[in-house]
Amino acid sequence: MHRYFIYLSYIGKNYHGWQIQPNGIAVQEVLVTALETILRYEVTIVGAGRTDTGVHAKRMVAHVDTIAPLENTTDFVYKLNSLLPNDVAVDKVVSVKLNAHARFDAISRTYEYWVVPNKNPFLHDYATRIFFELDYPAMHKAAQQLLNYTDFTSFSKLHTQVKTNNCTIQEARWEQRGDVWVFTIKADRFLRNMVRAIVGTLFKVGRGELSEADFVDIIESKNRKNAGMSAPAEGLYLVDVSYPKEIFNYK
Repeated sequence: MHRYFIYLSYIGKNYHGWQIQPNGIAVQEVLVTALETILRYEVTIVGAGRTDTGVHAKRMVAHVDTIAPLENTTDFVYKLNSLLPNDVAVDKVVSVKLNAHARFDAISRTYEYWVVPNKNPFLHDYATRIFFELDYPAMHKAAQQLLNYTDFTSFSKLHTQVKTNNCTIQEARWEQRGDVWVFTIKADRFLRNMVRAIVGTLFKVGRGELSEADFVDIIESKNRKNAGMSAPAEGLYLVDVSYPKEIFNYK
């Protein structure tokens, strides 16, 4: 067996998230179909994480095992992209150690949340349009409090099967990029729905409904009911997943 990491991107609009679902098409499903068409045997792929319905990825990583080594990964990428729909693209395929794991070996993941204040046809379905004024400096300042905590139960989807709600957040900031306001957050791991719940709560800070101290109280309460509603899916992007160098097979 030979293991490879597949680096890909996708627009989430037409998919029921990353993971194969019984009630709708998922990104994982279309990638498996393309892989099996080329390899001509059944494969299983494991992603770095799960993105929900409508969430996008500028960089998702998944691993796959092949019976024989790939002779030319560049050609393999070309063949995959010729079979994949236009809203899914493979960037590269990289050889890794046989025990390398796309999910468990990831040392950090980075998400961005895009917000636009005005109607923009080029960002429709690719950013969340906000119809009210937001105090972005106040939201940025409150977001810095996330770096002081590790238990994010207040921003987790209820009744999940994870063993712990602890995460180490390394970055959390708001910045303006042209017409778009972007929230960037980087951590070792994320809980289900965590980023959208954080953004939804920061929106309340931006509207003046919550103070920075209130935001801290919500974190410390460890109660999802105290946080804001989840922000819409179309503004969320998984933008990077990083791994330790030693799991790769460098020539």
